Amino acid sequence: MPKIAEIEGTPNPNALKFILKEPLTWGITKSYSSAEQATDDPLAAALFDIDHVVNVFYVDRWITITQDGNADWQDLAREVADPIRAAPAATDQSAAMVAEANEVLANLSEEDQRRLERINILLEEEVRPYLQHDGGDLHVLALEGDVLRIHYHGACGTCPSSISGTLRGIEQLLRTIEPDIRVVSSG
Repeated sequence: MPKIAEIEGTPNPNALKFILKEPLTWGITKSYSSAEQATDDPLAAALFDIDHVVNVFYVDRWITITQDGNADWQDLAREVADPIRAAPAATDQSAAMVAEANEVLANLSEEDQRRLERINILLEEEVRPYLQHDGGDLHVLALEGDVLRIHYHGACGTCPSSISGTLRGIEQLLRTIEPDIRVVSSG
């Protein structure tokens, strides 16, 4: 059962980032924008049972909760703390999920695998630390020709700057290694 170490605001005023003393997952991101999506995740389902929660994103030792803007954060933070504390810490199942995700990438051509590897290195070094600091992240969904499809998680998923400025910044950065790439955010 993870204990909450601290709670931080994010650039998105409707999102709070809870930093935990032990991990919920080992490198596996979980992101849900509705209760229907979260039915197979006990932690996310419990959080969506709380009024005003509209997005749940977690990975490793932190979880970001986004509300609809109609709740007082002081009250809501106390409510969401109980399911977070009751959640099980990371298990061996996380390692199995990593293996499954890697199988999907194995279906890319060798050339696209090399391209995606270079892209991921740049994202890991130059983009993800900033997004994670602000309570979010991104997940690469696909590389189709010169189009990289990404999905924002956590606070980034509903933050207006992630749809415009951040997306263009990522695209410009990736163009240093892939001059014709276009980056598209998928809901």
